[in-house]
Amino acid sequence: MSVVRATVSCPVHDSFRVQQVAGMFDVPIERRASSSFEVEVPDATEDWQIGLIVGPSGSGKSTIVRQAFGERVWRERDWPADRAVVDCFGELSARQITGLLTAVGFSSPPAWIKPYSVLSGGEKFRCDLARAMASAMQAGGDAETNTVAAPIVAFDEFTSVVDRNVAQIGSAAVSKSIREGHIACRFVAVTCHYDVAEWLEPDWVVDMAQRSCQRRRLRRPAIELELYRTKHRLWRVFAPHHYLSGALSGLARCYAAWWKGSPISFCATLPVIGRKGHWRISRIVTLPDFQGVGIGMRVAEAVCDLHRAQGHRINVTASHPALIAHCQKSPLWRTARVLKHGSGNTARFVHNYRGSSGRAVVSFEYTGSH
Repeated sequence: MSVVRATVSCPVHDSFRVQQVAGMFDVPIERRASSSFEVEVPDATEDWQIGLIVGPSGSGKSTIVRQAFGERVWRERDWPADRAVVDCFGELSARQITGLLTAVGFSSPPAWIKPYSVLSGGEKFRCDLARAMASAMQAGGDAETNTVAAPIVAFDEFTSVVDRNVAQIGSAAVSKSIREGHIACRFVAVTCHYDVAEWLEPDWVVDMAQRSCQRRRLRRPAIELELYRTKHRLWRVFAPHHYLSGALSGLARCYAAWWKGSPISFCATLPVIGRKGHWRISRIVTLPDFQGVGIGMRVAEAVCDLHRAQGHRINVTASHPALIAHCQKSPLWRTARVLKHGSGNTARFVHNYRGSSGRAVVSFEYTGSH
């Protein structure tokens, strides 16, 4: 822990209106206006993963973070208007880039190939986070074996331009990925919004309003969803965010998860042709603003439990790295089949079906809790 001190100043340009305002409000006029800040901030040699500097506008957050972390403070860079998001991460491989975007909760392949300028505010926020993390990771460090050696990135104006629900879910996504080692760096969020603190789960919090530093690991609030059977027409809300463009089958059973009065995740299942009592998940989509905290798979597993309660077997086949990684680690799933080149044979039997031909896919069967 070190004490960070900083003073900022600016010239005061005398004028008739300056004199008027000074007289009206009894403001003393000096040649320069200055403000000083002093607060304890954990330094890079200490063992922590996530920090938070919070306080109202003008409280000195940006000044303190620059004094404490210097070049580690992320400086926003322009995004080319004529290039896809995935083309803006330097020399990283496609696998590294998509993994990083997924880790910050931006798990939408259709949006990855668009220019940054056409994305929503929430998607832009996730892209900026991913780019900042990539920059820190390329600077070096080994987060897996030594937390103290992991590079640090400080992100000013964290969540300032997004809806507060998006801010909270985005904070949780970043925290989850750093804690689980998917993002190999340490992170300092700088914001005027206190509502992200519990969702970010920082190891320490510097509150500039009180000039205090507290070592505490906050705990994220539970995300309570409501799951309902739904009509096929709701698929229109989710279809643009799915990585396959095939239409939803009329035979599908549709389910949606609602949070705070709005649908945020969609799951559809279909009977497996020629196998009585055997079903498969055909669609799992979580809206981009709510990705990164495991909502999609929790919804899928709740739907699977409903099918299992009816005596059904149920599978999921996918190529998305995040879904595959989850199923491989979870005791609720067993690997049924690996298809390195995919399969498109079902297209002969199902109208408007887009198979997996040419894509490596893995099939998992849901076994449920034992």
